[in-house]
Amino acid sequence: MTTAVEPGRADGENLTDPTLASEAELDYEGALRPRTLSEFVGQTKVRGQLQLLLTAAMLQQRTPDHILLAGPPGLGKTTLAMIVAHEGGRPLRMSSGPAIQHAGDLAAVLSSLVPGEVLFIDEIHRMARSAEEMLYLAMEDFRIDIMVGKGAGATSVPLELAPFTLVGATTRSGLLPNPLRDRFGFTAHLEFYDTDELEQVLVRAAERLPLDIEHDAVAEIAGRCRGTPRIAHRLLRRVRDYALVHGGRADLEIVNAALELYDVDPIGLDRLDRAVITILLERFAGGPVGLSTLAVSVGEEAETVAAVVEPFLVRIGMMTRTPRGRVATPAAWAHFGMAPRAAQPALLIDDL
Repeated sequence: MTTAVEPGRADGENLTDPTLASEAELDYEGALRPRTLSEFVGQTKVRGQLQLLLTAAMLQQRTPDHILLAGPPGLGKTTLAMIVAHEGGRPLRMSSGPAIQHAGDLAAVLSSLVPGEVLFIDEIHRMARSAEEMLYLAMEDFRIDIMVGKGAGATSVPLELAPFTLVGATTRSGLLPNPLRDRFGFTAHLEFYDTDELEQVLVRAAERLPLDIEHDAVAEIAGRCRGTPRIAHRLLRRVRDYALVHGGRADLEIVNAALELYDVDPIGLDRLDRAVITILLERFAGGPVGLSTLAVSVGEEAETVAAVVEPFLVRIGMMTRTPRGRVATPAAWAHFGMAPRAAQPALLIDDL
């Protein structure tokens, strides 16, 4: 019995070693993330604005203004935060809103920052309100007030902070309180990618896998990515796996077979998307139907349908939201090759 050994590795280093596999995965993830704004694909306007902000700060030898990155998941907010730190040659501290549930949690992070450090807080809208209020003073004056003691004997002790740059990321900027949002010197709104930009993302990722893939196969994947680089990378990995197992180059036939296996249709609909639309068309004659009823019909939580499925279906014009419930559009009927039917009156009364 023999053990597969990767070329260039010493004998005995098993490819199935979890440590080696983990290192390989981290290397791959690191290679996919651009290190500079010039390597970052898409978001042309945001890249230009960030480049100006960082260059001006460097010329003035000061920390860049605080930055808020807003947009749907998977568009590169975390990557841009890393680039802000890398381009300025500054250390990066990463945290998240759900992890900061008390003012003391934030005080511990802020007090340990070194001068010029970039603090990245993902999902910043989910921070505790007490931490948000502490952040106001920290962002403006680089200091925080810490309460010592309790009751009538409590005193406020000011603590000076090292100048830092806060980079906040949020998928729901409307949930940020105005006082916090106004303290960011620059707010970037990230948009979904077009097909040409996604092709560039996929070509770059394929070079780093590495994966030998044809141009028309790249275009096919790009058309199924929902305008999101994170999904593009995920689908490319599945194509890589399929090509590896079945042998040969990743051509259009391999891509179509792989994506069909993983339930991704030609316009990017997955299993849950198709289930929601199919139920809406077949069982409720296109609607209107309430969110809760629709979610129960497909066996999912209403929050999952509202947050994961609905935004994409509305964006591509297959579903609309009305005061009476969700309604399928003519594009949905056409995509599934069905003729529109009149809704049954008994199905119109429902929760929204």
